Amino acid sequence: MFTVPADPYPELVMVKRPPAGSIPEQPGSYQFKDRNGRVIYVGKASNLRQRLSNYFQNPRNMHARTAQMVRTAESVEWTTVRNEVEALMLEYSLIKQHDPRFNVRLRDDKSYPFLAVTTGEQWPRAQVMRGRKRKGTRYFGPYAHAYAIRDTLDLLLRSFPVRTCTQGKFNEHQRLGRPCLLFHIEKCSGPCVGEIEEMPYRELVNELCQFLDGDTDEIVNRLEAQMKSAASDLEFEQAARLRDRLTAVNKAIAKQQMVADRSEDLDVIGIAEDELEASVQMFYVRKGRVVGRKGFILDKVEELTPGGLIDRILENLYGEEPILGVPKQVLVPYEADDREVYEEWLELARGSKVQIRVPLRGDKRALLETVTRNAGEEFTRHRMRRASDHNTRSRALTELQDALDLPEAPLRIECYDMAHLQGTDYVGSMVVLEDGLPAKREYRRFKVNGVEGNDDYAAMAEVVRRRLQAYLDERDRPINERGDKPGKFAYPPQLLLVDGGKGQVSATKRVVDELGLSDEIPVAGLAKRFEEVYVPDRQAPIEIARGSEALFMLQRIRDEAHRFANTFHGERRSKRMTVSALDGIPGLGEVRKKKLTKALGGVNAVKQASLDDLRALSFLPDAVADAVHAKFHP
Repeated sequence: MFTVPADPYPELVMVKRPPAGSIPEQPGSYQFKDRNGRVIYVGKASNLRQRLSNYFQNPRNMHARTAQMVRTAESVEWTTVRNEVEALMLEYSLIKQHDPRFNVRLRDDKSYPFLAVTTGEQWPRAQVMRGRKRKGTRYFGPYAHAYAIRDTLDLLLRSFPVRTCTQGKFNEHQRLGRPCLLFHIEKCSGPCVGEIEEMPYRELVNELCQFLDGDTDEIVNRLEAQMKSAASDLEFEQAARLRDRLTAVNKAIAKQQMVADRSEDLDVIGIAEDELEASVQMFYVRKGRVVGRKGFILDKVEELTPGGLIDRILENLYGEEPILGVPKQVLVPYEADDREVYEEWLELARGSKVQIRVPLRGDKRALLETVTRNAGEEFTRHRMRRASDHNTRSRALTELQDALDLPEAPLRIECYDMAHLQGTDYVGSMVVLEDGLPAKREYRRFKVNGVEGNDDYAAMAEVVRRRLQAYLDERDRPINERGDKPGKFAYPPQLLLVDGGKGQVSATKRVVDELGLSDEIPVAGLAKRFEEVYVPDRQAPIEIARGSEALFMLQRIRDEAHRFANTFHGERRSKRMTVSALDGIPGLGEVRKKKLTKALGGVNAVKQASLDDLRALSFLPDAVADAVHAKFHP
């Protein structure tokens, strides 16, 4: 690191420029690293030398966020590739791997629900599904709310009566030989009891998928023809059932808004933004109908042009395999900076030509304006929440800094609590506030192993020592071993809070001192009795005004740590105390237990199973089957 000579402000230091001529003039990706070797920013360039030269200038001439990144960095590295598409792919994979703090971040708290059809099963079922894409499953959506899927599915089950039950429920009714209520109200075709054969059931599933894909005309025409044929043959009951199916189908079609030509597949991206964030809304249009939508917020932690923002959004949306695939066209509000590169990248994923374009007139322009209006409305709601929350949180953090005489506002607060029952099942919890908000992905749970009996001080010391030792191990690892994503304990707290008074604070402070972190990590405790705040080396508690935002923030994180510890403690006790009727059977371990209860539909079903049924299970040896049967039929 060195001080920039031309800068009149000597506190501004920045990454050292590599030797002249050492940066290649080839496409590639570059990574800035901090003094601990963590990757803090990843970028791409068609010409690395030309792009990197922009960072080695007076920070006063840079965008504020870029200047902050350059001041934080200590070194820069790069990897050359053959072309710009490979540079884009490498940049995306490195961002995913390292999660750099100065790259644009997608903040999407929602896990959007999909309507999923498990086509890989013998008897496929329709269900609400979230999370990662699973093999042998077709996805439709995403939907804004799970109830929207259930409403749509409720309409469609009268026309396409496929099963929606769990595998355990299916197995139970198959064993009983009695269908469930959904069969009697004609919302399931009863595959569990043989009311429908496999091939006709598969046809129902295919029709449902075809309808959800947007191919509605063929199904409507077929139902109308079948209804007229049944009426002409004087089969009035069958004609009435077909009429009801047709009505339900038409209601479901009415819910799918027609926005484009029936042959068109589009993704439409609308954006509303300010200096700090951008709200992104995306509508999925398949065969002319809106079949799903999603939205998220982007933190603009790096300097971006409008076209650069489009680049980042495309990376986030299509970097991993999209559940609904890549369409022929992606409509955006303004031109991407590297449009041709991104088109080539998407073509590789789709296997055919993809166009990224800005519609200027007509129906597509109107559709883009609709999506953009949705983004604007969502952004307004987000900013109203952010404004009220941000002011309150800022005030609380400032009050804490003043009250506890901290060197800086505690943007990361960690709180620890213990839970046990008369010294048994001892556990500890660590919960985290970042910028005054719960960072649930940072929460950690600890099993206390080295404490005999009821000793809260020793248990607290063990938990804090394990957490801080993990931080030191992460920090002190060689740089070449630390190039991956930050570890679980990579960042130290700016305030370490414990649930308790002087005793807990003293035990924690001893651990911090032993590890040589006393100058880096301040310690405090919040005692429950009078909500008093204790700090090391001070007998009397610190008075924080009742009703103040600072005290409320401490109470909230303390209560969250207490809840988290008690939940974990309850889980451990339940697991230890739960005894299964299948325990103690020779040859029946945990894996076979799970397979057996899943295959037969529960423990009660296992108790009632005949010896022949048990022996028929391929994964259960005859000797174990005999032992299971003997346990319940002595």
